[in-house]
Amino acid sequence: MLAAVVADSHDNVPAIERAVEVIAQRGAQVLFHAGDFVAPFAAKAWAGFGGPVTAVFGNNDGERAGLRKVIPDLHDGPRLFEAAGRRVLLSHREEDLTEDLLAQVDLVVTGHTHRSEIGKRGEAVFVNPGEVGGWLTGRRTLALVNLETLAVELVEL
Repeated sequence: MLAAVVADSHDNVPAIERAVEVIAQRGAQVLFHAGDFVAPFAAKAWAGFGGPVTAVFGNNDGERAGLRKVIPDLHDGPRLFEAAGRRVLLSHREEDLTEDLLAQVDLVVTGHTHRSEIGKRGEAVFVNPGEVGGWLTGRRTLALVNLETLAVELVEL
């Protein structure tokens, strides 16, 4: 199963629409969003993905009730869940993760820094996909994760 991993879209609807297009072209079946949708109108663009969206709130997500109406599987992080037999830890900020949580998972996904990073945290694969919005760094990126092999590809939009 291929997972699209995104963060920090910050209301940039054209960038979100482009990300959804790329994700569909690449055949991702699930989407993990590590926070900072910002407003419900932007979250609606992610709903166009058509598959399951699992997400956490970011520090700029103010209208929580409205966001939850659009993305029902949106919760406070850190969030531990299973996808395709893998234990996934999803959080907006890496600073919110504990060693105990990290020891329980195969894949860690964060956002917040707007900088992409692929690496390890303990035994877990670590992915910060950077920012879809492109406001801070000028780069619009997302990651694709093969949940069977945990291979990660960073994609420029």
